[in-house]
Amino acid sequence: MRYKIDRKNKITRFLCLLLSLILLTGSMCTPVFAAEYWPEGPEVVSPNVIVMEASTGTILYERESLEQHYPASITKIMTTLIALENSDLNDIVTFSDAAIDNTEGSGIARDYGEQMTMEQCLYAVMLASANECAYAVAEHVGGTIENFVAMMNEKAKELGCQNTHFANPHGLHDENHYTCCYDMALIARAAYQNETFRIIVGTARYTIPPTNKHSEQTDLQNHNEMLYPFQTNKYVYDGCTGGKTGYTNAANSTLVTYAEREGMTLICVVMNTQSPNQWLDSRNLFDYCFDNFQLFNIAENETNYTSAEQKSVGTLNTNEPFVDIDKDAGIVLPKTAEFSDATSKIIYDDVTNDTVGTIEYTYAGHEVGKADIVKTNVQIPEYKFSNQTDVNEEAQTEETEHVSKIQIKMSTIITVLVVILVLIILGIIIKKVADNFYIIKHNYEVRKEHKRVFKREKKRNKRRRRRR
Repeated sequence: MRYKIDRKNKITRFLCLLLSLILLTGSMCTPVFAAEYWPEGPEVVSPNVIVMEASTGTILYERESLEQHYPASITKIMTTLIALENSDLNDIVTFSDAAIDNTEGSGIARDYGEQMTMEQCLYAVMLASANECAYAVAEHVGGTIENFVAMMNEKAKELGCQNTHFANPHGLHDENHYTCCYDMALIARAAYQNETFRIIVGTARYTIPPTNKHSEQTDLQNHNEMLYPFQTNKYVYDGCTGGKTGYTNAANSTLVTYAEREGMTLICVVMNTQSPNQWLDSRNLFDYCFDNFQLFNIAENETNYTSAEQKSVGTLNTNEPFVDIDKDAGIVLPKTAEFSDATSKIIYDDVTNDTVGTIEYTYAGHEVGKADIVKTNVQIPEYKFSNQTDVNEEAQTEETEHVSKIQIKMSTIITVLVVILVLIILGIIIKKVADNFYIIKHNYEVRKEHKRVFKREKKRNKRRRRRR
């Protein structure tokens, strides 16, 4: 049985290598015809901004996005994400004395010992920016504030944040509590992949029913002016699906906003600005991105990886493709560009049990998206070679035919692989010869002239000797 498993793994690795070679040689031959153009962005007042497309992670616009600044209440996006991943919405959260005493600023006036569900707390955190609710949630999930903060920092590291350190769950000022626009976009992107988070963050109004400490309901309104006219309607943005506001004296105004149009979801992060610039800059940046960029599905547009090539690397007894491109992956390009204008390359660093590599795309010096090359559900068959003496002749014949088919198909694959390698080597040699043609020709003529001169001198020397 161990031999069969090892044999399957070897076949799997061989087929993955063959596919990778086919994809690589195809991408090497892709010419670039058009000049690559990246639309010029709008003028913004805020010193630190970024716009990221959510599904691809493509950065469409950025300005000093790696500078560290205080996030204020946009911290609560991470708080909510950690809570959603580590608790149940029906959990009962009890407000400790510390949750009430150690928070100031925005809140919904909770009392000592008050109880609410986790769901109600998270709506208060994201819509009303309730600091006491963020503190109570952190204590419930982490056991202590310190444990929860450690979870926040571990999650930030997992997401690839390199300029972030959290010190509390609410965002009140702390010298050791900082992030940057780029890291905040990574966090916001991860949170938006959670369906419950999307529902909460996109809710305009929410009602908390009476609790053990409040006999009346508590009405919440979303403070994000681009989603809901909390104080004015002049910043409401068509397509806005939610976000989170923030402000402290040290942080100035901060804002994370999501917007969707024509299948493209954008995340805009603004930090270290003065109100109302967070609203105005976010709106201008959204308009710029939606007007100038579009999303392409990779599997539907990729031509270097055709169905014919997929079938050529099918499993040993079927033409079903052994690997395929992630159906949901996409790239973002300017509307002036075609999918074929993007440059692709294959990366093998992230090989897992489900993937054999990644195709990465760039355009005009920008990383615009990537797609995993994933294994399909097609199974490599197991072939049993029996050594029992009582096997009838018909079964032996059928098994022999299986072996022959495997050998023939494997030899065909190896032959094709060798031919491809020979062609690649010949192509390199021909290109090298072509590039150095004039040098080779010159060297040949010099050697020819040297031989001619040498022969002439040799004849002269002979004549001189005869005269003597």
